[in-house]
Amino acid sequence: MSTSPVVLEICAGSVTSCLAAQEGGASRVEFCDNLLEGGTTPSYGAIASAREKLQIQLNVIIRPRGGDFLYSNVEFDVMERDILACKQLDVDGVVIGLLTAEGDIDVTRTRHLVELAASMPVTFHRAFDVARDPFEALEDIISTGCNRLLTSGQETSAPEGAALISKLREAAGERLVIMPGAGVRVNNIAQLVAQTGCIEYHTSGRAPFPSGMRYRNERVKMGGPGQDEYAIVETSADLVKQILSEANQAWQHVHRLT
Repeated sequence: MSTSPVVLEICAGSVTSCLAAQEGGASRVEFCDNLLEGGTTPSYGAIASAREKLQIQLNVIIRPRGGDFLYSNVEFDVMERDILACKQLDVDGVVIGLLTAEGDIDVTRTRHLVELAASMPVTFHRAFDVARDPFEALEDIISTGCNRLLTSGQETSAPEGAALISKLREAAGERLVIMPGAGVRVNNIAQLVAQTGCIEYHTSGRAPFPSGMRYRNERVKMGGPGQDEYAIVETSADLVKQILSEANQAWQHVHRLT
């Protein structure tokens, strides 16, 4: 039986989650802080710790803040410095995304960051999903030298954007890896494999774990409305294994049929 080529990347919000991704069989992590804001660059210490502990590939998001993807000169300077820090720490790759005010890819700045990152591969993240024209944006991203595009097909989730993702994969050909992400779950990844034909997928594989705190002051809330102050949400190694198993089975099924 042929070996499935499916690559699972886990969006990890902590070193603990990075290690769970590895235990679950993921090929790569995208290391982020502040997942509720879509991910920002983790601290130097966190990146160093992850690099020391991981045997699988470690990619780091280069995003100085949440919100839009139109960055000031000050923010761009931070992005440059974070890329250089990642190179010092022997990170495997970085993840970036920059737009112009008109909703196009910021080609000049993106190309500069790709050149600064060399020889690390570069993924362009879901800033693409709020770009004005997906096929023009795809060609712009390819022209900058990026190696991979993370996308939900310009919809809220990858299952909703599967039709566009498939078209993007066909348009990119061998020039760029198209990687579906957002809303990828154990109960829909098989369908995504069949619909998109992609071989790389991005998910967090997260689940709530109970806090070890025995004393709890329920009067004080520090998080957002409705947030459980005593639940820790991390990547689950078991869930990663399940998602990967579903993806592998789906890929093998599709290729048996063809």
